Amino acid sequence: MSTEPLVLTDKDARGVVRLTLNRPAAFNSLSEGMLEALQAALDSIAGDEMARAVVVAAAGRAFCAGHDLKEMRAEPSQGYYERLFAQCGRMMMAIQALPVPVIARVQGIATAAGCQLVAMCDLAVAAADARFAVSGVNLGLFCSTPSVALSRNVPRKFAFEMLVTGDFIGAAEAREKGLVNRVVPADELDAEIERLLERIVHKPRVAIAMGKQLFYRQLERGIAAAYDDAAHTMACNMMDDGALEGVQAFIDKRLPDWR
Repeated sequence: MSTEPLVLTDKDARGVVRLTLNRPAAFNSLSEGMLEALQAALDSIAGDEMARAVVVAAAGRAFCAGHDLKEMRAEPSQGYYERLFAQCGRMMMAIQALPVPVIARVQGIATAAGCQLVAMCDLAVAAADARFAVSGVNLGLFCSTPSVALSRNVPRKFAFEMLVTGDFIGAAEAREKGLVNRVVPADELDAEIERLLERIVHKPRVAIAMGKQLFYRQLERGIAAAYDDAAHTMACNMMDDGALEGVQAFIDKRLPDWR
């Protein structure tokens, strides 16, 4: 058994936290231990007021091959599977609940719950040779939990086609359909993510936190309720010192001082 941590954590001086899935020999499959390690890391970030953004990366040739099928097959009981998928769902929802943007750094394959992980991140940058699939149906197991995230990222009919065929799509098609934001050559992944981070980390943290929470809340509501929620959120945001300074700086034709 490896003594290496299942998730490597690094935080730079700007508050950018990098979480690296660290089961390369198993294509970073989401074992129970990996899910626990990710949950612990996300819970820690949630309580860190200095955190500004998160990058979810992976060691080795693959981003994530989904659940650990050998581990799943070793205990075939409905109770076990209910607990496992609930555990996975809590971890995925913790990504959305974070007050800072989360960026998936995708290389190789992202399949089943690995594709779900990409879809749950707020942003995603993929290598040009990355591939994506919700391929459980090929094993007789419809990717029901990944379908929740996938169907909230890509058009409905396209999501269903992926789910019922189990076919892979390439990075270019994933970008075209909305699963990822940017596609670059593999050796430019880190530089592209850095460019994206630089557009984020210098913005007021409060504004991004409030905006992210509202963004996901309103998606699940009717349009009238969404507008009510958005109006209230924007009014609260406007009373924050960062927003007041930003607007005054615009009026004064100067750069805002968000120190």
